[in-house]
Amino acid sequence: MRLTIERTALLRSLGHVQSVVERRNTIPILSNVLMRAEDGKLSLTATDMDIEIVESVAADVQAPGATTAPAHTLYDIVRKLPDGSQAELDCAGDGGMLTLRAGRSRFQLSCLPVEDFPELAGGDMPNRFALAARDLRTLIDRTRFAISTEETRYYLNGIFLHAATASGHESLRAVATDGHRLARVEMALPDGAKGIPDVIVPRKTVTELRKLIDEATDSVDLWLSDTKIRVAIDSIVLTSKLIDGTFPDYERVIPTGNDKVMEVDARQLQNAVDRVSTISTEKSRAVKLTLAPGALTLSATNAEQGSATEEIEVTYESEGMEIGFNSRYLLDVTQQIEGDAAQFTMADSASPTIIRDVADASALYVLMPMRV
Repeated sequence: MRLTIERTALLRSLGHVQSVVERRNTIPILSNVLMRAEDGKLSLTATDMDIEIVESVAADVQAPGATTAPAHTLYDIVRKLPDGSQAELDCAGDGGMLTLRAGRSRFQLSCLPVEDFPELAGGDMPNRFALAARDLRTLIDRTRFAISTEETRYYLNGIFLHAATASGHESLRAVATDGHRLARVEMALPDGAKGIPDVIVPRKTVTELRKLIDEATDSVDLWLSDTKIRVAIDSIVLTSKLIDGTFPDYERVIPTGNDKVMEVDARQLQNAVDRVSTISTEKSRAVKLTLAPGALTLSATNAEQGSATEEIEVTYESEGMEIGFNSRYLLDVTQQIEGDAAQFTMADSASPTIIRDVADASALYVLMPMRV
């Protein structure tokens, strides 16, 4: 294999694929990136056995071939090469060493056999549909903060993606919950998505996917089976295993009888919570909301450091009540509100609260209260 490629193009593609490679690997080949050169293109593949990313980039291929090289080392070398330089990659017939030249720099990297590199992308994926890149970005951004990090509840360690029917309307829904908060976002069901399996996309896959979407120019193609998801973004294809588990019936967590409604300026609330929570204890992060007609008082108390209160104007006409929240969770939700106003629908101090963006009905958040 012998080729010449622009340093910037190689760095961008290596940056996309190497991020799935774990820093510590018990299987040596998983530390490597598979490079295959042919037909004026260099194809780069990296995997951790759960996720695989393949990207093709234009290159001047003098001799086609394939090899594998240490992903992080190669990325670091290319990152430190001068801007605008051309990188020459050369691998001898036995494939044991890869030589990289750029200007007066020369590196030699040990390679592992191509046939040892695992393949994840096989298997039939019968469901295919397209989504606008901005829509996939919205589904991820408004739900991923609520993904559980508790490994024992592995079925909550991802975003639940499924087709739902409510009031005669079909929608594509993304849901995440960690038991303390829940995020549900929906949009019109794309063409071809009818009948898709209910799937749980793992946290790491969501993270890698989110990095790639930022550079997407148009729509994104998705393929689904019961066990895998594949996403094609421009010249990049990400394939991932899904979480093998059953997502809980989240609809049961969403209360229907909440009768106390408060509307508040979302940024004003966010800033007030941020200020008051400075005094709350590191462990509980508790902040108390005291509601009265037209006014909301936020307070936090810390036996060691003192107390804090702040009052803001709200639209609220029900009887007074007090309710406590974890300030970090409350901030996570209010940061998703893109409109001017947030609507809180409550029942009492012990029941889940529904939070919505007044200007956008597609997203719904549920927050469990805490004792304060």
